[in-house]
Amino acid sequence: MKKSYCCIFNLAAHYRAPIYKLMDKELNCDFYIGDRVFNPIKKMDYSELYGFKKNLKFTPIMGGFYWQKGAVQLVFKKIYSHFILIGEPHCISTWLILIFAKILNKETFVWTHGWYGRENILKKVLKKIFFSLSTKVLLYGDYAKKLMEKEGFKKNKMICIYNSLDYDKQISIRKKLKSSEIYLNYFRNEAPVILYIGRIQKVKKLDLLIESINKLNDRGSNCNLIIIGEKSEEISFLNNIIGNERNIWLYGPCYDENKIGELIFNASVCVSPGNVGLTAMHSLVYGTPIITHDNFSNQMPEFEAITEGLTGSFFKEDSLESLCLNIEKWIGFSDKKRDFVRNNCYRIIDEKYNPHVQIEIFKKLLK
Repeated sequence: MKKSYCCIFNLAAHYRAPIYKLMDKELNCDFYIGDRVFNPIKKMDYSELYGFKKNLKFTPIMGGFYWQKGAVQLVFKKIYSHFILIGEPHCISTWLILIFAKILNKETFVWTHGWYGRENILKKVLKKIFFSLSTKVLLYGDYAKKLMEKEGFKKNKMICIYNSLDYDKQISIRKKLKSSEIYLNYFRNEAPVILYIGRIQKVKKLDLLIESINKLNDRGSNCNLIIIGEKSEEISFLNNIIGNERNIWLYGPCYDENKIGELIFNASVCVSPGNVGLTAMHSLVYGTPIITHDNFSNQMPEFEAITEGLTGSFFKEDSLESLCLNIEKWIGFSDKKRDFVRNNCYRIIDEKYNPHVQIEIFKKLLK
């Protein structure tokens, strides 16, 4: 069968497996994927992709730039007319693919965060040239699209494709979820539970979350906290937990999605004091609202899944008092109000942040 679509990615993170499998099945793509990146990331099993062809060797250059050995030659293959690329301006081989594809009249789609809103002049120039070389820019969210419009990009050049996790598995778990006594059994009290799930890193500012829990309890807004995730850095804030073990549960890493679903479903609110990324989708799919900070230029694209008052809220960045006030908004709901919030959370994931929505966007785009 004649091929058309060639995917060239820097890495296939394990959480992307569902959308890549759909692309493999429904678009009949060939995949050429890098063997590693600068930071260690858990990879999916590439052999799960029928169209997986080859590992591309990651070759660091300097200053954060890198090369993917074996990538550029793919643009000259006659069987490929469309290229879906991870849109990283730091990848020099991608620049050459974009240039040669333009010359050869082949279409390119860069899949990227796009604009953050904190770019300096040099980065703006670099990104403008890079993205202008592509046929279309596939973005994780509308915030980046609006910023790029202000930078002079045409609306029809940019397509929002959002992000996704293992939606089908999560939905099958969600259908079985019900209130449990998991937190009552651990904390031995009926106070509402604040949850954090994700990597335990300095950038997540969990020290601010610990402070907020202590302050809330000191002033009578009693609550508990559970932190789920793997520690990827040495974190000093953990010392602040000593003496507070009764209302703080350091759960550690968890890879059992059934258990994760139960923990999220039974929490009152999820808080990510630093940036929020995949945590937002993970929490919302199981019906728990999100609180994160309001400086969108320092956020990840998934912050857009939060609608103030419906699926979460934004506190003033780095403000302890603002975080405390926002947590107080979301704890102590009646069962009726909690169900209303839960359904709002479900809706945003079901409508936008799942691989079925993404694959339909791809089909329409590549038709």
